[in-house]
Order: sequence, then C-alpha cells, then structure tokens
Amino acid sequence: MATSSLLGPRKSVEDAIATTEQEGTRLKKDLGRRDIVVVGIGAMVGAGIFALTGQAAATEAGPAVTLSFAMAAVVCALCALCYAELAAMVPVAGSAYTFSYVTLGRLLAFIIGWDLVLEFTVGAAAVGVGAAGFIDALLTEIFDVTLPTAISAPPAEDGVVNLPAMLLVAGLAALLYRGVKLTAKANTILVAITLAVVALVIVAGSTQVDTANWDPYTPFGFDGIVGGAALVFFAFIGFDIVATTAEEARDPQRDVPQGILGSLAIVTVLYVLVAAVVTGMRGYEKLTGDAPIADSFTATLDNELLVIAIFAGSLVAVAKTTMILMLGQTRVAFAMARDGLLPRRLADTHQTHLTPHRITVITAVVVIVLAGLLSLETLAKLVNIGTLFAFILVSLGVIYLRRNDPDRQRPFRTPFVPALPLLAVAGCLYLATTLDGATWVRFLAWMALGLAVYAGFSRRSARNPPRA
Repeated sequence: MATSSLLGPRKSVEDAIATTEQEGTRLKKDLGRRDIVVVGIGAMVGAGIFALTGQAAATEAGPAVTLSFAMAAVVCALCALCYAELAAMVPVAGSAYTFSYVTLGRLLAFIIGWDLVLEFTVGAAAVGVGAAGFIDALLTEIFDVTLPTAISAPPAEDGVVNLPAMLLVAGLAALLYRGVKLTAKANTILVAITLAVVALVIVAGSTQVDTANWDPYTPFGFDGIVGGAALVFFAFIGFDIVATTAEEARDPQRDVPQGILGSLAIVTVLYVLVAAVVTGMRGYEKLTGDAPIADSFTATLDNELLVIAIFAGSLVAVAKTTMILMLGQTRVAFAMARDGLLPRRLADTHQTHLTPHRITVITAVVVIVLAGLLSLETLAKLVNIGTLFAFILVSLGVIYLRRNDPDRQRPFRTPFVPALPLLAVAGCLYLATTLDGATWVRFLAWMALGLAVYAGFSRRSARNPPRA
C-alpha cells in the first residue's frame, strides 16, 4: 500500500518491487556478484584517478591529496552503508530515486531523480572530456600528431568542439543499447586492463619516488585537504551506480551490498597508493596537465613503451567510466518514466535486448553535446554537488524506514543507526560548503527547472501507487 505526506504519496516496498514485473518495461536479470563488483570498480577507477589526482594536488592539497582521498572515502563509506541497506531491501532500478520514493515521498523522489540525471549525465560528459585528453596525448606520444584545438577543445578553452569526446561517447552508447550483459562483459575486460595499468603505475612509479617532493606535505593546510576532498569526491561517485543495477542482479539482496562496499574498498586503496606515488615522482605544482600521471612518467622515465602503455591504459580507464555513468543515468530515467514522472514511453524496453532503448539514445545525444562543448572542471564540480545531495537523502531515508517500518526484513543492516547516517549527512554537508558559489548557482538553477517540470507535468502524469 502507499501512504501520503505533505511531500506526496510514498510507495510501499512491495509496490516498488511489483513495478519490476510490468510487461513491456521489464529488465533482464543478467548480473552476477562479480559483474556487480566490476561495475562499481569500472565506474570509479577512471577520470578521478587518472586526471583529477593531479589537479587536486596542484591546486588544492599538494602531496596531502592522499589525505583528501582518504577523507572523501570515509564520507562515501558512511553513505555506502546506507545505500547497501536500502538497495538490498528495494532491489529496483533507480537507486536514490527509488529509495526516496519509499521513504520520503514522491516530491523528494522526483527532486533526487532529477538530481541524479544531473549527476550521471554531466558526470559521463565530464569523464568523456577527460578521455578525449588522453586520446590527444596518446596521438602525440605515438605518432607525434597533435589535434587542432578547434576540434579537440570546448569554447571555454579556445576551441570550437571536442570531437574526440563526442565520437567516444557515441561508440560507448552503442554498447549500452545492445544490453546490460554485453556492457558488463565489455566492462570486465576494460576493468582488467585498467587494474593492470594501475598496478604498473604503482610498481614502476614507486622506483622513481623522491621523498623530497613530499616536503611540504600539506602546503595548503587543512583547508586544502578539505578542498581536495571536495574535488576528488568525483572519483567515488561510481559506487551508487551499483545500486541502479539492483533490478538486473540475479541475487540483489546478497550481491548488491557486497558490490557497493567491495568496490569502494578496493578503489580507495588504489587511489591513495597512486596519489602517493605520483606526488612523490614529481613536484605537486607540476601536475597540472590533462594526463598528470602519464606526464609524470614521461618526465621521469626514459621508457617510451611504458609511457605509451600508461597513456593507453588511462584512456581505457576513463572511457569505460563514461559508459558506466551513462548506464546509471539510463536506469534512473527509466525508473522515473515507469512511474510516470517522465514521459512513460521512455520506459519501454527493446523487444530483443530488454534495454530502455529510447532513454539510452536520448542520454547519448545529451552527453555527446555536453562533452563537446564544456570543460572538465566545470562539469566535475557540478557532478559533486548533485552527488552529495543524493547521498544526504539516502542517509536520511535509512533513519526514516528504521523508525516507521522497523519490522521490515533487512538482508543488510547499516550499523549504528541513527548515528552513522547522521555522520554521513554531516560529512556531505561539510564537503558541499567548500564548493564555489558558481557551482551552487548552477545546481540551484537545475533544481528550479526540475520543480517547474514536476509542477507542470510530473505531478499530474505520475502513476499513483495503490492504496490499502
């Protein structure tokens, strides 16, 4: 049954699960535990480690960017425990959107869904821009060819359009269109390549570390560490994409919590090790390029094959993150359309591939345009503020359901409720306050547009949950 509040009707958990069996909008349960863990790793090990590490070190934290990664990871771990409880209880596509619908009501569910559209779509575009930087660097390294700025940079960077980013996104969207199993297989291969390159960076780079580069360790003080955490937070957003795949998991109650927490733990260790190695190889003030890790190896090692391997691996890592972020976006929009908060035809699934094919095409077009016209830094900050907002609502949702539905079966239980979710909320709010005013203005403008869509379309079009 459903209950109502000032924030609109709430779905029951049973109603949310029942929507997964609707004819014509059913997703295929094709993902096992390994697939889900790999999806999480695939979403996180990308632009955050291969591009933003250098930017955060150079402009925010210095060598203490390792502490920035640790701080961001702690906040994400608190939120991940909340995600794990709700994802196991409500194994339905939509992630924080669906969780909010069964806890806080339709209005906040729409707002968080609208926010996730921002997070995943803009995030995919941001990572696509990062991947394009590696394409350019790889062409220069192997063939000594530099693409003209007009076709390899957005207008804000004196170009016209970022064509490599646009073409890359189009190719990855074609994989998504064909089905989640094919996407998962491709992602598994790409993640294996990525982890091999990360291991290469750590092992080969550790031989070139000069500890003098770590002095001073905190050149920007504690504020710099916090600022760095707010920036590299972008590197961790992938774990919530695991929750969006819950409806396509064969055993979501077991596999989704393990996928969320396992992937987060693995990538945190990798981030800290890589950040330590790279800032030890080269002074932090020099890590300002689009490919800071590869640039560090170019500057310190006389081994062209190794450098090419790192450039190529970086490109693979960043590209597959773009694909996984688009996967998350299509599943959130699919869930909203199935509930009537977006046009219902967007929830139709392909007869053969059982994918939300219409929303996949629309997502691809939007990401292609954004990747072609906007810069990485602008996109990354906008993603971060949207993600923090989503994490806050999920954490509050755990507290709400523990109080209002205490007897509900919970395959995974978040420990220390309500203390732990409240700590997650506090950590997210703290990081959000460090983001600049322009980012807040863009975020609030997007939210205002969302409220207008809700008032003008979604509130009337929504499919009301059945009452008792």
